[in-house]
Amino acid sequence: MAARDSEAFELNIHLRTGPGITVLFGPSGAGKTLTLNCIAGFTHPDEGRILVHDAIFFDGATHVHIPAQHRRCGYIFQDHALFPHMTVRENLRFAMAASGSNRRLGRHRRINELLEAFELTELAARKPAQLSGGQKQRAALARILVSEPRLLLLDEPTRGLDARLRRTFYDFLQKTRARLQVPVLLVTHDLSDAFELADSVCLMDRGRFLQSGSREAVLGRPATVEIARSLGIYNVIPTIITALDPSRNTSRLKILESEVEGPYLPGHLIGDRGFLCVRESEVRVHVSDNRSGQNEIVLHVLRAACTSSGIRISFEHDICASVSEGEWEQLRCGDQLRVEIPRTAVYFIGK
Repeated sequence: MAARDSEAFELNIHLRTGPGITVLFGPSGAGKTLTLNCIAGFTHPDEGRILVHDAIFFDGATHVHIPAQHRRCGYIFQDHALFPHMTVRENLRFAMAASGSNRRLGRHRRINELLEAFELTELAARKPAQLSGGQKQRAALARILVSEPRLLLLDEPTRGLDARLRRTFYDFLQKTRARLQVPVLLVTHDLSDAFELADSVCLMDRGRFLQSGSREAVLGRPATVEIARSLGIYNVIPTIITALDPSRNTSRLKILESEVEGPYLPGHLIGDRGFLCVRESEVRVHVSDNRSGQNEIVLHVLRAACTSSGIRISFEHDICASVSEGEWEQLRCGDQLRVEIPRTAVYFIGK
């Protein structure tokens, strides 16, 4: 589909999703929320086609544009959008009535089932102002599901949540995936959301998809150096291929003044230049003892900083590694350390 939110921005993408959670990941202004708004019917694209379960929501060629209220898209906004004057139960009851359900007994049973499933039974009489951020999220999700949507759209669902509530949301959404039974499209610029929740990922920038596929294919095998750098989790080191051996499934790459061994690189030749990409979390660090083993280089430590996942060590040549606090206590004795790049972590991107 293609859409213009303004004269300066064009959205031009082809998106096809199946069951499970598809994450639209990218910086602010990439077009992620605009994509959700086009699907939900809040934005009218200039051209293209939108189909959900073989139902045509929009077709520029035949001038079809189904109004948002008839698309049955469950949309959870960044502010949760609960009615502030209604209790949790009243919010669910209103959503079910608006969906057109006329079975009074079935409606009451369905609401109670969702309140119990989303751990909201004891909070049913409270209004949104009396709920925590995590409780509002659960209430908003229950209210959406009570109307039995065709698909679920989540816009920055973890924005503004602290680490504990974020973890609670991850756990809860994972547990309720089977209950959703609809495709889920989740927008985020936080890589943690993608790692925790995505079945598939679409990397977006400036209204285009840079790369899309399974979580492992996209986040584990970035297509370009620019994508690897933008993810912020990779060391990107200039390198040259010095050896290739398909019979042993090996390659050798020169980085700095050393060589590392990796898997065979089909489609490349000895002498090809490019970049070694290795995740910071996969780099191993050892005390320097005047020796270096296979796939190891000795580097000067520039600084170490505490992070939510441990200690991030910055070395010369823009190389970084993450270790636990316990490991750092054993390593902090010197200004040089041995940095090991495991063979299985070696990933080459050609120029």
